Amino acid sequence: MDDATLKSCREFVSLLASDAPAPGGGGAAALVGAIGTALGNMVGALTVGKKKYADVEEEIRALMARCDQLQTQLLDQVKADAEGFLPLARAYGIPKDDPTRDQVLEEATVTACQTPMDIMTLCCDSLEVIAVLAEKGSRLAVSDAGCAAALAKAALQAACLNVFINTKTLKNRALAQELNEKCLGMLERYGGLADQVFDQVKNGFFQ
Repeated sequence: MDDATLKSCREFVSLLASDAPAPGGGGAAALVGAIGTALGNMVGALTVGKKKYADVEEEIRALMARCDQLQTQLLDQVKADAEGFLPLARAYGIPKDDPTRDQVLEEATVTACQTPMDIMTLCCDSLEVIAVLAEKGSRLAVSDAGCAAALAKAALQAACLNVFINTKTLKNRALAQELNEKCLGMLERYGGLADQVFDQVKNGFFQ
């Protein structure tokens, strides 16, 4: 399968708007998460080398290295999400009187949950980094830190919906509940962290 992230921004958006089965919401979430992480990385880039922030430079450089990793991993999830969805799309095409259909569909549904959950985990990791960059990074780039948090939260929320649409149809309700609870936990903890960063940045402009 082609890597949609190698296309131009306009090509990717056009593909997203088409009737192609992928990329879809999961791929879009991964891309938005990568963009948010990159903005956090930019805050670091605008901080290092400045005398005013010399005491945190080593920490900021380590955070930037982590952002580099997360950006790459999130972009990789665009293709992974498309690949994870295709077995499910094929499973829905199996005739309803085929005795293997239910098992194949169940297994494909579980597979389709995995990448959006991975995207959520990466977004959580990104938000932890962004929170520190917002606190310790250059004040000249604080708005970018707030934008980074907002985008990472949006990616987190978008990815979770791509889990929930699949867990809703799982026959294994215990597994569905386990996956749902894990997603809801990430939403509560890291969505709250994103809101905290965003509000701190926003409110700082009115003090």
